[in-house]
Amino acid sequence: MNQPVSNPTERFPVPKRRLRRMPMDKMLFLLLAIVPAFGGYLLFTLYPNLLSAYYSLLNWDGIGEPIFVGLQNFVTLFQDKYVWRALGHNLIFILTVPWLVIFISIVLAYLISSKGYRGMSFFKVLFFFPNVLSTVVIALLWMFVYNGSYGLLNSLIRAVGIPIRDLYWLGEPQTAIWAIIPPWVWGGVGTYLIIFINAMISIPKSLYESAILEGASHMQRLFRITVPLMMPIIRVSALFLVLGVFRSVENILILTNGGPSGSTDVIGLYMFNLAFGEEYHNYGYASAIGMFLFVILIGAKLIIDKYTANKGVEY
Repeated sequence: MNQPVSNPTERFPVPKRRLRRMPMDKMLFLLLAIVPAFGGYLLFTLYPNLLSAYYSLLNWDGIGEPIFVGLQNFVTLFQDKYVWRALGHNLIFILTVPWLVIFISIVLAYLISSKGYRGMSFFKVLFFFPNVLSTVVIALLWMFVYNGSYGLLNSLIRAVGIPIRDLYWLGEPQTAIWAIIPPWVWGGVGTYLIIFINAMISIPKSLYESAILEGASHMQRLFRITVPLMMPIIRVSALFLVLGVFRSVENILILTNGGPSGSTDVIGLYMFNLAFGEEYHNYGYASAIGMFLFVILIGAKLIIDKYTANKGVEY
């Protein structure tokens, strides 16, 4: 009668050399998996940021001989009224664009998901279509909408019986900054609509059935069940949107280039024009503004983490 084998390696012996090499194989695998990504992070993220921090201490046009000026660029920055004007415009966009995108996406996602799965794929494609377009195409489309002579917006206003002159919405300081918000929202709703639809589908139907039996309306179900359960996803979405609005300059660059008279200038665009514009080539001062923007983004992230719940509601 065969005796039971207490150690499986006695029946199936493993070469000792293989056992000794296994940690090295794992280390090699980890190196091959981590080094390319980490190297890319060092080369394209960390190194440029450190280099920008060094450039912020220089008076340099990007071509000639740099002059070390220490913290003088930061002193100039805090005295620059155009920096604070641009930050004020950033604040307007932060207080409007992310929350409009989230609110509209949640309402549309709830209306689509509450009707079941029929037609859901069609609505996903329909609302996601603007995200397929590039920022340049979206900006050009809305430039046509806002055109004063043949624009769609003026035509619609006249069609409902409101007399209006040939108003160039992007050419008036009073309307330009508000005219930038709809293209931003229109181009951002599609992505978050799909995210919120998928999150709503995962919510147990029994919760809604119980709420219906209790007589809850659609609005009560949305804000008492759906939104609390989706709060972690909403928090992450708000974080990405706020940081994205702070950093994004492409649509403003194409729509108005900060005009008219600086009424739509934002901190990122102001920094870009200082470094690469036709009038100025002050790369050192632009780098100082970039470091200031980096600190603002870190602060915005910390504020969102502090005042937004990090966990959802469980039922």
